[in-house]
Amino acid sequence: MEASGGECHAAQVVGAGGEMDAAAVERFAAAAGLPGRGLSYAVVSILGPQGSGTSRQPASPRTFSPGVIAAVSISVTSSSPLALLRRLRKSTLLNHLFGTNFREMDALKGRHQTTKGIWISKAVGIEPFTVVLDLEGTDGRERGQDDTAFEKQSALFALAVSDIVMINLWCHDIGREHAANRTLLRTVFQVFMRLFSPRKTTLLLVIRDKTKTPVEYLTQALKEDIQKIWDSVQKPEAYKEAALSEFFNVEVTALSSYEEKEELFKEQVGQLRQRFYHSIEPGGLAADRRGVVPASGFCLSALQIWKVIRENKDLNLPAHKVMVATVRCEEIANEKLRHFFSDKGWLDLDAAVKSGPVPSFGTKLKAILDSYLSEYDLETMYFDEGVRTAKRKQLESSMLDHTYPALEKVIEHLHLAALNKFRSDLDQALSSGEGFTASVDQCVQASMAEFDAGLRDAAAKHVGMDASKVRNKLKEHIQDHVESIRNAKLAELKSNYEKNLSAALAGPVQSILETRERDAWACIRRLYRRETENATLAFSASLSEFELDQTVSSKMVSELREHARSVVEMKAREEAGNVLMRMKERFFTVLSRDRDSMPRTWTGDEDIRAITREARLAALRLMSVMAAIRLDDKPDKIDRALITALLDGGPLSWKRSIEFTYDPLASSTWEEVSPKDTLITPVQCKSIWRQFKAETEYAVAQAMSVQETHRRSKNWLPPAWTILLLAILGYNEFMFLLRNPLYLLGLFVAFVLSYGIWLQYDITAYFRHGTLSALLTILSRLLPTIMDIMTAIVNMSHSHKKHSTSGSSCPPPIHTHSFRNQRQAQVQYHQSPDSSSTSSSVDSNGGDEHES
Repeated sequence: MEASGGECHAAQVVGAGGEMDAAAVERFAAAAGLPGRGLSYAVVSILGPQGSGTSRQPASPRTFSPGVIAAVSISVTSSSPLALLRRLRKSTLLNHLFGTNFREMDALKGRHQTTKGIWISKAVGIEPFTVVLDLEGTDGRERGQDDTAFEKQSALFALAVSDIVMINLWCHDIGREHAANRTLLRTVFQVFMRLFSPRKTTLLLVIRDKTKTPVEYLTQALKEDIQKIWDSVQKPEAYKEAALSEFFNVEVTALSSYEEKEELFKEQVGQLRQRFYHSIEPGGLAADRRGVVPASGFCLSALQIWKVIRENKDLNLPAHKVMVATVRCEEIANEKLRHFFSDKGWLDLDAAVKSGPVPSFGTKLKAILDSYLSEYDLETMYFDEGVRTAKRKQLESSMLDHTYPALEKVIEHLHLAALNKFRSDLDQALSSGEGFTASVDQCVQASMAEFDAGLRDAAAKHVGMDASKVRNKLKEHIQDHVESIRNAKLAELKSNYEKNLSAALAGPVQSILETRERDAWACIRRLYRRETENATLAFSASLSEFELDQTVSSKMVSELREHARSVVEMKAREEAGNVLMRMKERFFTVLSRDRDSMPRTWTGDEDIRAITREARLAALRLMSVMAAIRLDDKPDKIDRALITALLDGGPLSWKRSIEFTYDPLASSTWEEVSPKDTLITPVQCKSIWRQFKAETEYAVAQAMSVQETHRRSKNWLPPAWTILLLAILGYNEFMFLLRNPLYLLGLFVAFVLSYGIWLQYDITAYFRHGTLSALLTILSRLLPTIMDIMTAIVNMSHSHKKHSTSGSSCPPPIHTHSFRNQRQAQVQYHQSPDSSSTSSSVDSNGGDEHES
């Protein structure tokens, strides 16, 4: 043994004669460093027929169904050196997989046994430490047909000492008795349970030269075969009911052809190699570590196990009679199976099934199967009865497996036809206005009757089909369709009621929140309860048609109630989002209109402070209504808290309030109101109120300004103290005027002229537009006005003289409206168009003065 760069050369531990070389085992262990590994090592071995990795091709290119596991005669298509180079055996697989250097068969020198006895080596670059055993191939011609004891002993040895046993299989050998090691495994299972304590071993089935058949089908077939072998073997009383999984963990993998798809083969081998890393960890390939001996005792353990196996007498070959019967019955069965696959009657029947329903399918299939089974019985009547019966069952099972897709297609046609009939009948019944439950029962009965009739026509004697399963499957599909229709109808019904309920609640709730104050939520509660009760009663009556479970019906009614509540909450939250706008609208409405909804005119008599407080109180109560959802009719203190904190004077009012000993708005929640029902938190109310006051202060200030302007316009006289001061300081001047009558006459004339000018011009109206503009207007019109007055006086004097001269009894009266009309015309002519209201007031005042 030599070790170089982590590679350990292979060593023969069991010779061709069956004797174990203990010294060789010891040398291998020492060179590889096995004794110091403790329990951190794994043992892998490989089984398989001689040259089991050889790339061979079937004699017939026919592709078999993956569901059929049949033994097919295989032969090498060419014996030329080029064809022999395509052979790849199990030793080659180990070398590629583990980096070992087992001897490989030279295909150019012919097919012969390369691995003799048992060889051992170490896997390169794999952790944990992995020991690899290469066993002599089974069915080798060198040992002869009648001497396979060594092959069974070596296989049993591999199962006993290995954590992982690889079984090298050629893909096309799946189903063959010897190539797939069926007889070998059957015998090994029996002896293994009798000789050794239970230890779970992983059987890794390596399928070589994988074909187009899906790996899933091959895996299922192999596992079923192994399970059948396990079930058929005789077991000791201690393991009479033991399952295969208690002793073996079966894994399957597949590899492509090495020669035809070398790159793909190497990639797949690399992936398989990854599975051997950390194989002893939980979940690794080494399924069970119970009974594993330490690495230092591996050599002694292997020597004792081989000794026990060599002394065992139960590993003899099966009886020659049974073996011949097995081989010959299998050949006949395979021949009949191939003939059945190519039978024209079966092919025509299979093609007809794919295109549509076939009448009397079961009768036709039974006739074909019976003909081949009768031929098998005639040709095998002299063979061993047990083998013959087993192979007949296998032949029948294989043919039925091959026909099962066609039978499934027939059942699928019947299934689809019955289901389509049910759907059509149900749609027609529902369109005619019949009740849902009655329509479903009637249509189900008609469809199932049609399906049962077709099923009886399609059934074959050999199939053993369970009618209850296919009927139950159809019933499930019918029930699924019924559920889908019911759910669609219920969803449509529920949607309609929800839509009607939303229309009945959304608009009224919005209107109530916009217009009402203190009783808003009381009105909303009455509306909500009335509309919800009416809707749920009608909805419950509609649900009774579907015969739902009481729990489901109650749940749907409850969901409708929740929808109604959600509509109210949604509108409330929507209005709460616009609370500032609504508050300003309410404030301006109260401020600008009186109780009769007439526009206010700020004439000076209104109490603007009281009106402003009333308007703010209305806005504050609107915010109180919007602050929380009150569908549960529970009392709260939101209104009082807002008035106390925001309208009654702030912190001073909190101290005086009995209900609140602290700032009621210094919180994120309201007392007696759950967070889910809160629309505006106290802190948000405080912020909204500040913004509200800032945006409404201008309107209040404007009203006060208009009122003050109106007051000034009416009070044009100077204050009383100025009049008293003028009287005291002007006493001397007043006495001077009394002593000089001419000055009095001049003052009288000035008064008359001033009074006329006052009447001609509404001085108060001019001064409303500003002092400077009023003075300029008066000065520009002063001289024309004086001339008009003088002309009027002269005309009056002439008229008086004329009347005196003519001796009239009384002078004609001066028309009191002529001068006023003339003055009105002049005033209207000189005023601007935007002072029409002022002109009307001037006219009214002037008229009053003249009339007086």
